[in-house]
Amino acid sequence: MRFKDVFSIIGPAMIGPSSSHTAGAIRLGRVARQLFGELPEQAEITLFGSFAETYQGHGTDLALVGGLLDYEPDDSRIPHSLDDAEQAGMKVSFLPSSLPAFHPNTAKIALSGKGKTLSVTGASIGGGNIEIVNVNQFDIKFTGIYPTLVIAHQDRPGMIAEITAILKSEQVNIGYMDLDRKSRNGEAMTVIEVDSPISRELIDQLLKVDMIHTVGTVDLTERG
Repeated sequence: MRFKDVFSIIGPAMIGPSSSHTAGAIRLGRVARQLFGELPEQAEITLFGSFAETYQGHGTDLALVGGLLDYEPDDSRIPHSLDDAEQAGMKVSFLPSSLPAFHPNTAKIALSGKGKTLSVTGASIGGGNIEIVNVNQFDIKFTGIYPTLVIAHQDRPGMIAEITAILKSEQVNIGYMDLDRKSRNGEAMTVIEVDSPISRELIDQLLKVDMIHTVGTVDLTERG
């Protein structure tokens, strides 16, 4: 069972006219940035539904790019994020789409640079809250409300048991878990939301597990 957080009730502190089009969009961008691990060289952002229709007028473009720059929802630099991205060397393109999506405020963010790529699809679902529904073509879901592990690995017997045993040994409590796989014994992705910050030591332990390829993290805790 999921409980509503404070943003569901009073809304977030933010720059911009709409929590859905600004605060939520910022967080979508931050998720993609954190999973990529650094500033990408290129960002191709496909917009669906309401995002596609009003992204310039509502500042959704500024917010998404601000998130890719790791700005927070109340950062005064958001109105200048497109210029900031250009100065930082990140090329950004927006592709409005008429195709249907699972939510009216949906964006697919495709990042590339330094020999790696990442795609993240998610939606701003209201009150500054988001839902991620796809990472690198894996249908996994998480909200970003809690610190999150995104683990790419091979599907094999005992994999999940080994992952959860490591979390147990580090006294990390699991709040939510989701998994998708391409095929039996094929590529897979597991997402785990936890109740405490994710340490570098925990990541290093997970990376030692046979057939774990990458361990990404998301932590949208706002720096006060």
